[in-house]
Amino acid sequence: MSDKKTLIAVPAMDMCQTAFAYSLATLRRDCPSRISMVCGAAVHDARNALAREAIESGCDRVLWLDSDMSFDDDLMIRLGEDLDAGWDMVCGIFFKRRLPVTPVIYKDIRAEDGRVEIYADYPQGMVFPVAGCGFGAVLMTTGLLRSVCEAYGRPFNPMDRLSEDLSFCKRAETLGAKIGCDSRVKVGHVGQVTFGENMYRRT
Repeated sequence: MSDKKTLIAVPAMDMCQTAFAYSLATLRRDCPSRISMVCGAAVHDARNALAREAIESGCDRVLWLDSDMSFDDDLMIRLGEDLDAGWDMVCGIFFKRRLPVTPVIYKDIRAEDGRVEIYADYPQGMVFPVAGCGFGAVLMTTGLLRSVCEAYGRPFNPMDRLSEDLSFCKRAETLGAKIGCDSRVKVGHVGQVTFGENMYRRT
């Protein structure tokens, strides 16, 4: 049992998928934790509110989960082991829910023109460094969150040409954060079908 107090942060927007509700209900937690959802707000405002809550409540870690993801019950434990190994922020592997299916992890993020380099040839079965990722299933230290807040103010406010999650990643990267993806942790992106690695391999 870990002593790392964790906020499970869900910017739920206007709905939660059934598969997400089941995944969250069966999620194994090996540390003191609680769930907080923000609904009915723009996603960057929801994330900023959840970030503030994590810092003010004295949490050690934040597990970001989008309400249209599905995942195994050991997701929190396995990502926690990655943070214990020295990463500041680590995601599972998940994919866009439209064709062509591509992973939501990036080798490079350019704030000046909004261009990103998708990590299409990502390593299998290991944790590896990335420039950034979507926030469908991400665990980070609250120390990183606090550092980004102190340096930039509202950490998820979108930069001119980047989404709120990639804006956070770019800010974290400039502060020297160690950002990784654990391709052993499989996450589904729920739409009319579940988009995942098997579909990515077929496209």
